[in-house]
Amino acid sequence: MKKAVAKKSAAKAVDGPSPSRMIDGRIKELGDWRGEMLARVRGLIREAVPDVVEEWKWRGVPVWEHGGIICTGETYKEVVKLTFAKGAALDDPAGLFNSSLDGNVRRAIDIRQGEKVNEKALKALIKAAAELNAAKKKPAKKA
Repeated sequence: MKKAVAKKSAAKAVDGPSPSRMIDGRIKELGDWRGEMLARVRGLIREAVPDVVEEWKWRGVPVWEHGGIICTGETYKEVVKLTFAKGAALDDPAGLFNSSLDGNVRRAIDIRQGEKVNEKALKALIKAAAELNAAKKKPAKKA
């Protein structure tokens, strides 16, 4: 019985568009600087963590994961917002975090039209977030 359920779930996942294609669609749909910026930061995320997993959650939010959520990529009228799930625990020597600074867990980077992105610092932050996820991964339970 369990096998039938697993096959049904796997078949359902294959039928719909992949999260990567959903993100491709969002980039195309935006058709302006926000789409270009989302595509750019997506490329940086993939460079920083080549085996990153792309997800599509919460009714349309691109999410990048590696042992847990690294960051989300939300698009608003005035900003492309990268929210780091555990950003408060990350060192940010370049001062990229400029939003959601009051919380104890998350931190965000709001990128406005025409702003330059410090690609080297952003990639370092992305790598650090993936490493933090890996370090906090719970060990396997003993049998």
